[in-house]
Amino acid sequence: MGENRIILAHGGGGALTRELIEDTLVPLLGGSPAGLSDGAAVPGVEGLVFTTDSFVVKPLFFRGGDIGSLSVHGTINDLAVCGAEPLALSMALIIEEGLDLGLLKRVIESAAAAARACGVRIITGDTKVVARGEADQLFITTAGIGRRLIQPDPRNLHEGDRVLLSGSIAEHGVAVMSDREGIAFETPVRSDSASVWPLVRALIDGGIEVHAMRDPTRGGLAACCVELAEDSGVGIILEEAAIPIRPEVRVACEALGLDPLTTANEGKFVAFVPDRDAVGAVEILRRIPGGRAAAIVGTVTRRRSVAVSLKTRWGAERVVDMPYGEDLPRIC
Repeated sequence: MGENRIILAHGGGGALTRELIEDTLVPLLGGSPAGLSDGAAVPGVEGLVFTTDSFVVKPLFFRGGDIGSLSVHGTINDLAVCGAEPLALSMALIIEEGLDLGLLKRVIESAAAAARACGVRIITGDTKVVARGEADQLFITTAGIGRRLIQPDPRNLHEGDRVLLSGSIAEHGVAVMSDREGIAFETPVRSDSASVWPLVRALIDGGIEVHAMRDPTRGGLAACCVELAEDSGVGIILEEAAIPIRPEVRVACEALGLDPLTTANEGKFVAFVPDRDAVGAVEILRRIPGGRAAAIVGTVTRRRSVAVSLKTRWGAERVVDMPYGEDLPRIC
């Protein structure tokens, strides 16, 4: 591929995605690439946050979720990590001619059930149908609006801040990959697709000072931490032994040749808090379903020669790079 062509890696959440957004898309739209987050403040309206996301996951149904519930959870989570309480969603469908109507109903019923469970309504939307072969069954775009309660910002990161992870990683990517390829493991891996808003709200209500947050979706924990470190001009050291990974996920990643640090998640978030709040924050998260594996997994440092490094179980240290693209396209 020539350098003037889009390739799959441009959509992977790694270095090429960042390059495409910062060097091409944002400047053409008249914005600034500095401090981009998962959502943005609505101009002229105090306290409102807006976000949008598209979902092209393949297969449409996978262990632990489907494209319908995933589209709801993903958009709610983008609002949540902006410190915003989700208020309402929109949903747009691009449907390929020939899609089974019963399958479409299952997807929409799942999306509606997920929204109800999260206490959010899908209040508007759009539907388009394209000719057979011009899409892959079904694509969904959702947008969401929320009320900001806190304002996390990478510029708030300070040396000594602790890195919190709300739960175990890599489950979504492994679940989708294994279902797509028809690979069966002795212990099936289920996607972690879920709303993180109850966990974020618990930290807010608990008086935890949250400096920054991200949900480690495409590109996983690695991309999330490298992006934040580069945006804020700090360093981050992650502790391999502290990062929660379920045994069956670790085995599956080894079998599939995946790095859990770069594998997508859809029901977790990373938070950066002052050292004094870290233990209390983990205690709060562990009292809530979905947060029982929460852990302190790293520390913010002065900027060093590398943005992010990993202290291994054996005491060595290795560089954590921004992924180039993604190991698993069509993951969300």
